[in-house]
Amino acid sequence: MLKLLVKKQLFEIFRSYFYDAKKNKARTRGATIGYIVMFVLLMAGLLGTMFGVLSNTMCGPLAEIGMDWLYFVIMGMMAVFLGAFGSVFNTYSGLYLAKDNDLLLSMPIPVRVIMTSRLLSVYLMGLMYSAIVILPAIIVYWCTVPITAGRILGGVVLLIVISLFVLTLSCALGWVVAKISLKLKNKSFITVVVSLVFFGLYYFACFRSQALISGLLLNAEDLGNKVKGGVYPLYLFGRVGCGDGVAMLVVSAVVIALLALVWYLIARSFLHIATASGNTAKTVYHEKAVRQASVDTALLRKELGRFTASPLYMLNCGLGTVFLLVLAAAALIKGREVFLMMNALFVGGEGFVTVLAALCLCLLAGSNDISTPSVSLEGKSLWIAQSLPIAPWQALRAKLRMHLLVTELPLAVCAVCVAAVSGLDFLHAALLVVVPMVYVVLSAAFGLFMGLKRPNLNWTSEVAPIKQGLAVFLSMFGGWLVAVALGFLYYALMARVGAVAFLLAVIALFAVLALVLVRWLKTSGAKIYQHL
Repeated sequence: MLKLLVKKQLFEIFRSYFYDAKKNKARTRGATIGYIVMFVLLMAGLLGTMFGVLSNTMCGPLAEIGMDWLYFVIMGMMAVFLGAFGSVFNTYSGLYLAKDNDLLLSMPIPVRVIMTSRLLSVYLMGLMYSAIVILPAIIVYWCTVPITAGRILGGVVLLIVISLFVLTLSCALGWVVAKISLKLKNKSFITVVVSLVFFGLYYFACFRSQALISGLLLNAEDLGNKVKGGVYPLYLFGRVGCGDGVAMLVVSAVVIALLALVWYLIARSFLHIATASGNTAKTVYHEKAVRQASVDTALLRKELGRFTASPLYMLNCGLGTVFLLVLAAAALIKGREVFLMMNALFVGGEGFVTVLAALCLCLLAGSNDISTPSVSLEGKSLWIAQSLPIAPWQALRAKLRMHLLVTELPLAVCAVCVAAVSGLDFLHAALLVVVPMVYVVLSAAFGLFMGLKRPNLNWTSEVAPIKQGLAVFLSMFGGWLVAVALGFLYYALMARVGAVAFLLAVIALFAVLALVLVRWLKTSGAKIYQHL
């Protein structure tokens, strides 16, 4: 039974790589390999390269003074942090909120078997994110110091230990969130707030990483002595990567013991949490006048309610809204200084700065990917929307409006704040605002287009339609790629094409593409939606 459930879970995780939902058949071997290679190249090429460069910066200096264990402590902690960052938000929804929990629990299947299959996706997600950090670190270390069998074994053990600790940490945090959620009324809001604090700390650490690394290399010996004296377990952890046999045994035993403890806690409460509907309170009804809303308003409220009811949906697809508001505040505080520096750095000045700022706003706004999973999130209840006495285009238009509502308003605030402190003339400042606003319309339409082309209605956890699949991948990274490509294009043409002409051409391009996609959504898209 465990084998079947694990196979089912793996298929759900990697469904888009092996199965074409549109054609309702398995992909060819060539197509599957192509999708996997593309994903690996993206992860390894972008994030892996970044952490590889970081590892190369630290490994040599620390290895020369015999502090290679400290190198593994630093990179290992980063791997744990990123692994938990990538998987902790999946634990609660994937473990406790899976739609087939009731079905599986009603069958003669041991609860621990169900737990094991559920936690597999959490483990794989944590392993993927942590490996992006620690694998480049291990390879750089092997290339820097004389390689031995002990160091090879230490690297392998370190990767396994980190992945198991990430699983332990994610499960522990997911269990805490689940226990708290049973007592809270506004659990979604609280979950989002806590997660945003976590995001804030993460990006602050990334922003300060260069200064922290420089200070660390200058005071490596003092820091190493303090770690040895005050936090000895971290010293043993670092020694694992160096090939210390005793450290491997001790650290592995501790991590396995912690995992067993967390497993015990989850096993004892899994059945209660997975089947709980939360605390219910007595409701007192009062007579009041009924206000009838228009169909479009009602559909928009439905989409807004779906969005705010899911912390996973808000955090993964609406985080750009937070980034835009933070940037607006930062622009008012430090924006003028940044623009003066940029004008001094770039010869060409005003034009290049305008294009660069506009495309940066496009990148931030493109982080909101609300429309892409909106169709798939209907799941098996899609027939309800299809049976309503409304045109399919009305339902699709509500999803577009939802994307625009959550994105355009904070974007307008941010763009106006950036333009106000930029020191640009009125025309350049106006283009700085208009370009990203039009881009969001295109992004919303393209996201919904991809969601209809690559729907996933047969999911058991929200993680699948929100974070996995080709539609989400292409809609987000495709938009970012377009923005970056336009930046390089203007840099190449800057001597011959002015910023105003270039941005007007970009606006026209975005508007035409958006109109084409909206036309498709009204016709072909509506037909697809009606017959999904």
